[in-house]
Amino acid sequence: MSDSVTDSVVPPTSPEALLARLDELGVAYVRHDHPPLFTVEDSKALRGDLPGGHCTNLFLRARKGAMWLVVCLEDRAVDLKALGSLLGGVRLSFGSADRLMRVLGVVPGAVSPFALINDTAVEVTVILDKAMLAHRPLNYHPLVNTVTIAVAPEDLVRFVEACGHTPQVLDLDAAAG
Repeated sequence: MSDSVTDSVVPPTSPEALLARLDELGVAYVRHDHPPLFTVEDSKALRGDLPGGHCTNLFLRARKGAMWLVVCLEDRAVDLKALGSLLGGVRLSFGSADRLMRVLGVVPGAVSPFALINDTAVEVTVILDKAMLAHRPLNYHPLVNTVTIAVAPEDLVRFVEACGHTPQVLDLDAAAG
């Protein structure tokens, strides 16, 4: 795969298959279709009065290959050096688009905790921002950036666990930039 991943790449799990899995798990969601959103700014401009916590997702890696998905509120500033210290002194950088597709099966702009459905080898450590979990509902892309689904925080955690991951809930105030 080249360094340039385009939106024509089909994720390993389709959005429809993800929604079917949510249905199987009894996870209630509200679906919102919209034009493609690539940034938090795009989302803010187009969402109108969509209620709940709006989130961003950071796909990070360390030099030795460890990977993290940090899920937090969209306006949360995260200092990677401070977060690395919080995680035990690791040096963090953003994972490449190729690694993102290989491990989570999504392209940049479509990253969300729902991409964990594709991490069947459980290679990614999941970090959930404690402050984010206080919001109801929480809004994420279901593997594509043309749809947002709203879920309850406890259902998000249940889904992450059903994917074989044990999320770490951290107070990311200590990693604020």
